[in-house]
Amino acid sequence: MDLGLKGKRAVVTGGTRGIGRAIADLLVAEGCDVAICARGEAQVKEAVAAFEAKGARGYGQAFDVADTAALTGFVDGAAGAFGGLDIFVANISGAMGGGNDEASWRTAVEVDILSTVRGCEAAVPHLEAAGEGAIVVIGTVSAVEVSGPRRPYSSVKAALVPYVKNLGRDLAPKNVRANLVSPGTVYFKGGVWEMVEKGMPERFAQAVARNPMGRMGSPEEIANAAVFLASPRASFITGTNLIADGGITQRVGF
Repeated sequence: MDLGLKGKRAVVTGGTRGIGRAIADLLVAEGCDVAICARGEAQVKEAVAAFEAKGARGYGQAFDVADTAALTGFVDGAAGAFGGLDIFVANISGAMGGGNDEASWRTAVEVDILSTVRGCEAAVPHLEAAGEGAIVVIGTVSAVEVSGPRRPYSSVKAALVPYVKNLGRDLAPKNVRANLVSPGTVYFKGGVWEMVEKGMPERFAQAVARNPMGRMGSPEEIANAAVFLASPRASFITGTNLIADGGITQRVGF
């Protein structure tokens, strides 16, 4: 299926590894120009070079997304480099694996909530100017079903669900859509679940066993969902939370 993305201009935060990199790579494969950011300068340069080797225009900056000026400057810089923006993907998290202490909660609120909101709001004027835009926020099934010990991750991610719903409704008259993709357990080299596999093999085996499919998902499978929602093929979908979890959650959503 042609997703109708050729020539679109996209920003992906946290785009050098895991789900973010898979989304960026798929957008490039679909004909988009892609801007990414992450904290590691070498990784950003490698990714941008890979995009350009495939014929796309690439743009990248290395910084901490908790830096408001740097984040908004990056979004504006990408729009300037590409002559506008059509897609904004917020793939930001600082809470995964954090503790239950106050410092962890403050970091989680600052990064997972506020940096996501700042990025989306910085992108909105550019998406409106394009005449047809899409926002995709990467969430988690932990926002809709409690699992594991109490920690900031579930709560801060849950806050993004009504935010994205409001965003979708508010921007609909401007022909800008906003949706959330909530992955279940996703395995990739260097990711959280690989660390659990190496350090806590019994917990890892239990997590795999919880999946009805008998396996964890891949970044590419989450990217398929995110890029579809970012594409004109999803033109009548906005304000939704797409659960991409292989059936691991037991909730019934309406």
